[in-house]
Formats: sequence, C-alpha cells, structure tokens
Amino acid sequence: MAVKQVRLCGLGGQGIILAGTILGHAGMADGKWAAGTASYGGEARGTACRSEVVISDHQLIFPQLLKVDILVSMSQEAHDKFVGGVEKETGIVIYDDKVVTREISDLRQVEIPATSTAVKELGNEQVANMVLLSAMVEITGIVSKEALISAITENIPERFKDINLRAVERGFSLGKEKSSKIG
Repeated sequence: MAVKQVRLCGLGGQGIILAGTILGHAGMADGKWAAGTASYGGEARGTACRSEVVISDHQLIFPQLLKVDILVSMSQEAHDKFVGGVEKETGIVIYDDKVVTREISDLRQVEIPATSTAVKELGNEQVANMVLLSAMVEITGIVSKEALISAITENIPERFKDINLRAVERGFSLGKEKSSKIG
C-alpha cells in the first residue's frame, strides 16, 4: 500500500470528522501508521468541513495531505472545491449520489447511494457517513473490514453502535456491487 491520502468532505453535521477519526483508528487497528487533520466552518452545522487521513505501512514523515488519492464527497459544494486536487492517474472519487452530481472528467468516480440507503433501509439519515465510508473501504481496501468495525465499536457511543454497524454492513455490500463494475 505504501501511503494513501484520503480527503473526506461535506457539510458540518454529516459526520465527516467522525468518519475521518474512525478511518484513522481503523488504520491503526490494521497495524499501520495514521495521521489526521480536520477543518470546519465557524458554525458547526451546515458549513463546509473536511477530514484528511494519511495511512501508511511505514512511519509518516509528514502528517498532512500532499496529494489526494481518495476523495469521499458528501456535498456538492465540498466536491466542487476538492475534486481538482485528486491524483489524475491513480486517484478515485467516491461520492453520495443523492447530494453530488458526477461531472465529466478523467477521474475514476464511483457513486454510492449513501443517503438514500441510510434513509430508506436504515431509517436514519445520520448514518449515511458510515454507509459511504464502508463502501469506500470495500472499493479501495485501504483498511480491513475487521479494523473498521473495531474502530466503530471503540469510537461510537453504545446507543448508536447497532445502527452504525448495520450501516457499515450495508455500505460494504454497496461497495462490493460497485467494485465489480469499475474493475
């Protein structure tokens, strides 16, 4: 794997920062080095936010993103702002198809019905971040499924664990369906 640099972006209140934290913890659970940073607007809900995670097999020399290997988008505004930073030849963009429209570009892009799945199948829009995060993990293999589940178990309050773990299972299924189509 060497080093993978991930930017998760969206709006405050969508669980972007939490998803980044969980991804970093999952990387460590897999025995990798991980570092993360986060940024959000002055008003927490509804303003642009991002979470950046660097995961490596080796000790990290620089803990911030130098390039974007994987972009995970949960809002059009954030997507438009950050899609230009994705590595053209090797990068991949994974986005929530309810809130982001695919643009014509030379990037590999995968749409995931994260919000729709969270609402229709799980009855809770707040777990769309876990649906999208786990789909990304399935598609990219950046961390193992076991490590992601472990990170959720350790970082999510008890009363929300069940719904988040169900969201993860559904996300892995969606990611598997999409993986077979992108090659």
